[in-house]
Amino acid sequence: MSGIEIDRRLPEDFFAAALRDDVLKGLTADPKWLPPKWFYDARGSDLFEEITRLPEYYPTRAEREILAARASEIAALTRAETLAELGSGSSSKTTLLLDALQAAGTLRRYDPIDVSEAALLASGAQLQKRYPDLTVHAVVTDFEERLAIPDSEGPRLVAFLGGTVGNLLPEERSVFLSRVRAGLRAGEWLLLGTDLVKDPDTLVAAYDDAAGVTAEFNKNVLRVVDRELAADFDPDDFDHVALWDAEAEWIEMRLRARRSLLVRLKDLDLTVSFDAGEELRTEISAKFHREGVERELAAAGFALRQWWTDSEGRFGLSLAEGI
Repeated sequence: MSGIEIDRRLPEDFFAAALRDDVLKGLTADPKWLPPKWFYDARGSDLFEEITRLPEYYPTRAEREILAARASEIAALTRAETLAELGSGSSSKTTLLLDALQAAGTLRRYDPIDVSEAALLASGAQLQKRYPDLTVHAVVTDFEERLAIPDSEGPRLVAFLGGTVGNLLPEERSVFLSRVRAGLRAGEWLLLGTDLVKDPDTLVAAYDDAAGVTAEFNKNVLRVVDRELAADFDPDDFDHVALWDAEAEWIEMRLRARRSLLVRLKDLDLTVSFDAGEELRTEISAKFHREGVERELAAAGFALRQWWTDSEGRFGLSLAEGI
C-alpha cells in the first residue's frame, strides 16, 4: 500500500491569525459579516454532512447524479493520471471519479487539497483501503489565499465540486479561477460544480430547512468565535435568515439579532454592538447560468468543453480545458 504524503503549506499560526483578522474586519464593517469558512470546525462539518442528507438540500444529490452518469466520459476525455480536488473534505463523491479513471487505466495519484489535515488524513485512509495502489498526496492549505496545486507528471484534472465556488464574491471568483489556471499546464482540466438559478422557493428552502439543521450550522460560527477568541456571543440571541437576492442571483445567509446587545471579544480587546434586528452576513451562495459560467471560465483562460446538468436541471457540472 502506498503511503499518504502530507504537504503542509500553512504556517503554524495560520488559523489563529486568519480567524483574528477575519473577525476583526468583519465585525467592525458596516454591514457586519463573517466568512463561511469558519463554520467548519468538527461540529460544523458534521452539521453540513447532515444538511446534505436533508430533503430540501438538493445540490449534493443532483451533483452526484451527474457524476454517476458522466464519470466515465470525464475519464475518457481527460485521460487524467492525477486527480486533484480542492476543498476535498470527506471526498465522498470522489470515488465516482477515481473509479472511472481507474477503469480507464490512467489513474496514478490523488491530490486532496483542504485546510483540515484531520479530514485529509481520514479521507485518505479510507480511499487507500479502496485503492491500495493509489498514491495520495494531501496538501494542507487555504485554497482561497494560498492555492497550491502540486505538480505531477501526466495530465491533471482539478475538481472543485459542491457549488462551493458560489461562496466567493464575483471578484474573488475571478482571482480564484485565474489562480487555478496558473497552476495548470495547457491541455489540463478543471471540473467545476455550480448550483443553477431556479425558483426562489426551492433555493430558500435549501438554506432554511424545516428541521432547523441549517440554522444550527449558521449559528455554529458564533460558537467557533466564542471558543477561539474568548467571546460571549449567545447563539440564542440570533435568528437564522436565508434570503434570495434576485439582482445578484445569490442566497444570503445571515444572523439577525433578536434584541439590542453588546458582544465582547476578549482576545481582540473588542466590544461590538448590535441593534435589535441588525443582521450579520455569514455566507453568500451564488447561483449560475451556463452562459455566466462559460464567460467566467474563459476570462480565466479555460475553454468549456462539456456542460452537464442533472435530470431536473438544478445543478451544472462543467469540464473546462486550460488553453
